[in-house]
Amino acid sequence: MNNPIAIDRNDVLKRYKPIVKHTHKGIQGHALLIGGSYGKIGAVCLASKAALKTGCGLVTAFVPRCGYDIVQIAIPEVMVMTDDHDNYLSEITFHLEPNAIGIGPGMGQKMASQKALHDFLSNTSLPLVIDADALNILAHNPSWVALISPKTVLTPHPKELERLIGKWHSEEEMFSKAIVFSLVNQIVIVMKGAPTYIIDGETIYVNTTGNAALATAGSGDVLTGMITSLLAQSYKPIDAAILGVYLHGLTADVALPETGYQSFIASDIIANIGKAYLSLEG
Repeated sequence: MNNPIAIDRNDVLKRYKPIVKHTHKGIQGHALLIGGSYGKIGAVCLASKAALKTGCGLVTAFVPRCGYDIVQIAIPEVMVMTDDHDNYLSEITFHLEPNAIGIGPGMGQKMASQKALHDFLSNTSLPLVIDADALNILAHNPSWVALISPKTVLTPHPKELERLIGKWHSEEEMFSKAIVFSLVNQIVIVMKGAPTYIIDGETIYVNTTGNAALATAGSGDVLTGMITSLLAQSYKPIDAAILGVYLHGLTADVALPETGYQSFIASDIIANIGKAYLSLEG
């Protein structure tokens, strides 16, 4: 196994693309965030707001009908499209052309939602981030992984990763299985944890930002929104994953003197994305 490459400020600056002076929202990328179910619309709200705050020009959320008012009120800057079903996703159809899509946060694992994911994966070749329940649905239906477009970004936490690649008995075995899974399926794996690792075939990256404050509900939903936003802004998948993970961790480092570990929540990640970006400019 190759030694992990540390993701530090110097590495990130090689990948980071400053905003063009005369840009406008139409060329800053359009991200679509798909997910949510009754009681879990907040996951899509966090992901959508994070996508905007990471620099996307336009963001649309696709949610069950029960999420329409919630998203419209919670984030007025985000456009909303709804499924025909009230409480969960049953058919993912939309009449827009996003530049990248993030799917999974809060979507649940109803049979109708599983079929909707299958049909969606069968019919899209857009840059994609797959997270949360979408990963769990794939774990239940391993053959569906073949439907995923090359260089799709998967963002599992340890339990989700285990469901995808099987149990391991050592860290070395975990990396070995993850590398094989990445190579066979031509995907980028963001292994969320402390620290977070990124697997791109046989290349392993390890993030250097972040702290225990990130161990809070919704933190992963925010990361999904951030990486999706960067994909929509035309970053390569590996660069979007690396920059997204780095900025995500950096928000907790920036905020820690004011929040401490205990009171830092996912919304604080979003609130500090601007400061994280400014640290790259300095």
